[in-house]
Order: sequence, then structure tokens, then C-alpha cells
Amino acid sequence: PVRTAADVERITAIDPDDLDGTAIAEAVRLVTAELGDTPLIGFAGAPFTLAAYLVEGGPSKEHLRARAMMHSDPDSWNRLAGWLAKVSRRFLETQRDAGASVVQLFDSWAGSLSTADYRAFVAPHSHAALAGIGLPTIHFGVGTGPFLADMRLDGVADGVGVDWRQPLDEAAAILGPDVTVQGNIDPALLSAPWSVLEAHVRDVVERGRAARAHILNLGHGVPPETDPDQLTRIVELAHTI
Repeated sequence: PVRTAADVERITAIDPDDLDGTAIAEAVRLVTAELGDTPLIGFAGAPFTLAAYLVEGGPSKEHLRARAMMHSDPDSWNRLAGWLAKVSRRFLETQRDAGASVVQLFDSWAGSLSTADYRAFVAPHSHAALAGIGLPTIHFGVGTGPFLADMRLDGVADGVGVDWRQPLDEAAAILGPDVTVQGNIDPALLSAPWSVLEAHVRDVVERGRAARAHILNLGHGVPPETDPDQLTRIVELAHTI
């Protein structure tokens, strides 16, 4: 775990520019060659989510230690999150240079934050990870409905991912007419009968029409027990709508 000023100093001594992206770049080149005209979305964890894992030392439900560090030692917090922003950006740039068409910053645990803490301790670092990267950008968080508008990062994010909790027509009204939405199929319904899942996907697509554009996707990750055929059927359905 990275919990003290000394811990933070030790880990941030690593220069993000020295990180070896060779394997990542090769993987992206292989995938984009197979995809042809289908765009690949590059991906990186957001500074807060990465910091939460480092400070907690593993998974956590409430990220109490990470949230405490923000207030008890803001200098160390900002040093750590600022360094992680550079690491995330390096990861995204490597994928960009290897052929990704879009990049996405994924903040799985931002929903544990208050709006004030998000704005003060997290948004500036996510902004630094994405700003001026030279590709269309998507910013996604889980449970970020209370500060969804802030997920635009002052216009840096071209698209905002929306989890399963908030209907896309409501999200589009908050985000405004110049933002693409992404999501928001409920991952829990991947194990439901197809008739239930199909009705849900159709509703998500219909509500997504309220936005400038909609990237149909899950509202979070794919549960490990998911039948891959369900995902195939969702894609096939989307192509018929």
C-alpha cells in the first residue's frame, strides 16, 4: 500500500516517460490490423481509481483511506494523483500512436466521492490525463450521477459514459447537446432471459436518441460468468435497429 508521504515519494520517483509500452503498442497494432475499418477504443484507468487501489492496497467498497489522504495530506494526494495522470496519459498515448481511434478514461470508483471532493481532488488530474491528446475522448465513471456534468472535464471529454443507474435521456439533458453518451446496458441483465435483455437494450437505444450520438455499451464491465453469446446477440440486435 502507498499510504505515507515517503511511500508516495518512492513511487512517484519512477518517470512515466521511462515506462516500456512496447507490448501494449504491439497488441494494439495486431488488433487494429484485424479490425480494419472498425475503430478500437483505447483504455486507461483514471487517476482516482488507480490511486484508490494503491492506497487501499487492494479492492475496497468505500475507499476510506484514499478519501482520508485527500484531506489529511493533500500534498501527497495531489503528487500521487498527478503522477498517475501522467502514467494514464502515457498509456493512452501509446495506444493512440499504435492505431487506436478513440481513448477512454475509466473511473470505476469515482462514485464513492462527494461532488466537492471530486471537483477539488480528482477532476484536475483526470483533465490532465485527457486534455489535448489528439483523439476523440470518452470519460466514464460508475455512480457519478450526482456530478455527471463534471465528467465533461470542462469540455475535454467528447463523450461521457453513463452507468446503468441513470436513463440516457436524463443524462443527455444534464450533459447538453454537444456531448456523445456511452452506455448504459445493465450488466446484471446479461444473465436474464433474452426477451428481457432485448427489451432493455431497445429501451437504452431509444433513450440514447436524446443525445448528439450514442455509443451502445454496457454500464460497466462484463461479469465473468456472462455467456458470450448474449454479447453477440446484443451486437446483432444493435445492427438491426
